Amino acid sequence: MKKLIAMLLAVVMVFALCACGAKEAAPAEQPAAEEPAVEEAPDAADYVDEAFLDPLTEWATYDEMIAQIKAETDYAKRTELMHEAEDVLMSNYCVIPIYYYNDIYLMKDYVSGVYSNAFATKFFMYAKLSNGSDTFRINLSSEPDYLDPALNSSVDGACLAANTFSGLYTYNADGKCVPACAEGYEVSADGLTYTVTLKSDLKWSDGSALTAADFEYSWKRATAEETAADYEYMFSGFDGYDAGEINVTAVDDTTLVFVLTAPCAYMEDLMAFPTFYPVCKACVEAKATADAPGAWCQEAGFVSNGAYVCTEWNHDVSMKYTKNPYYWDAENVEVENLEFMLSADDTAIFAAYNAGDIDFADSVPTDAIADLLDDPEFYIVDELGTYYVAFNCKSAIFEGKTPEQAACIRKAFSILIDRDYICENVGQTGQVAADAFIPLGMADGNGGVFKTADDAGYFDAYGINNDYEGTVALAIELLKAGGYKFDDDGTLSAETPIQITYLTNPSSAHVAIAESIQQDLAVLGIELSIQQQDWNVFLEERKQGNFDFAREGWIADFNDPINMLEMWTTDSGNNDCQFGR
Repeated sequence: MKKLIAMLLAVVMVFALCACGAKEAAPAEQPAAEEPAVEEAPDAADYVDEAFLDPLTEWATYDEMIAQIKAETDYAKRTELMHEAEDVLMSNYCVIPIYYYNDIYLMKDYVSGVYSNAFATKFFMYAKLSNGSDTFRINLSSEPDYLDPALNSSVDGACLAANTFSGLYTYNADGKCVPACAEGYEVSADGLTYTVTLKSDLKWSDGSALTAADFEYSWKRATAEETAADYEYMFSGFDGYDAGEINVTAVDDTTLVFVLTAPCAYMEDLMAFPTFYPVCKACVEAKATADAPGAWCQEAGFVSNGAYVCTEWNHDVSMKYTKNPYYWDAENVEVENLEFMLSADDTAIFAAYNAGDIDFADSVPTDAIADLLDDPEFYIVDELGTYYVAFNCKSAIFEGKTPEQAACIRKAFSILIDRDYICENVGQTGQVAADAFIPLGMADGNGGVFKTADDAGYFDAYGINNDYEGTVALAIELLKAGGYKFDDDGTLSAETPIQITYLTNPSSAHVAIAESIQQDLAVLGIELSIQQQDWNVFLEERKQGNFDFAREGWIADFNDPINMLEMWTTDSGNNDCQFGR
């Protein structure tokens, strides 16, 4: 037993010696491995332009720029100031231009006399039908948002207004401003006081007298706070606007005098614009409510003064308009009735047109355009406007970001969009990719053109096509500057994802553009979901700022850049981006 114990002790001692030897033989302690270097994010301030203003806290400066432009009497200086204002607008990338508009529609070969101006207003009152019918059947859009000309801010609403109301001036088939309810006007030597002479014996559609007092009432109503007109700022050049009551006076039944604060080169265009149309005071006030200033014309039978009167309205289905015998130019109106199909379904509209159920269709399914390009019933009309997408500058996606970081994020979205694909495969009718908000060919207010195709824009509209790898690399740099991290495969890290909703109204073209943008952004792992809303809901959600990213479009109201710039002032009803709010 002892011998066994002795042997065990010997074994233990051997292992102990081995262990000690191993310890003594251990190599010298190695220095700790270095932590991988942390990549320093680019400085967002390096990627914004000198013109950049924080769209939330510094936008009063932009408001002041617009006020200066509208007060400037040196037209060359005014043009220079408008370029500077566009620099500011484009520097924050909330407004992302896609392409410059043209207009398309289908019209049967037995229809003539219809015309459209560069601002997408369509005039049906001089239509002629050679098929023997007394009814012109039309589709413009779905249920109109407003028929009150002071409240409307949509293109389809402007078309309805132009055919049911009449202002002091209007547009002829050549796109020129010509007298309507006015005979003409005189302007004082300083260009500030206008004296307009109205046609004698003007009437409302109920046969009652329409006088200069109706224009005075209507213009003051359009600027009243309780009316909440999106376009009230169109009167901002009037004397008294800042004090709360514009300087316009009906001297007698046929004489209207108004005073401006600075000469206005586009005053005739304003007098032809729906917000300047007259409305019947007795009718408006009979149904006036504090929360619904447009209630007086939400059903058929309301009084107007244009070529047609709304006589039937089956909401969301159809409308019927009948010739107004009291219209000042009624003798030249041949078609007795206009019937409107209310729908936004391109496929249903196209089917109705092909079946002969409508004579005019203002929209065409995207997949049908290629086959229609040589069809004589398919019209492509030049317009002054820009199709764009917009960010709400107050969106939660920018929470915790500096103003410069937010601008970098939006710029990354912009340069990733394949505008050439959208023009060629969705638009298909010769649209030009846009690199600025103010469209090509717009007058500069000083006898020239504000921007031509040869002028440099704010970014390369074809960058993603001409230098795909370089453009994607820049987008990554911009997003890194915005605080995002990327994996080795060049897509967003799960640590800093981007998930955003894109708002649009249901139309084959609008949805196709949304899907194209969705694919473009997915290259970097940006998740874009598309939400479709009915037209009226869609308009109101954008207006109230209840969106992150949305499709937009602006067709000029008149041929001057101020129209594209003043819509972005803080208090403008068309400031969907919520600048300054």
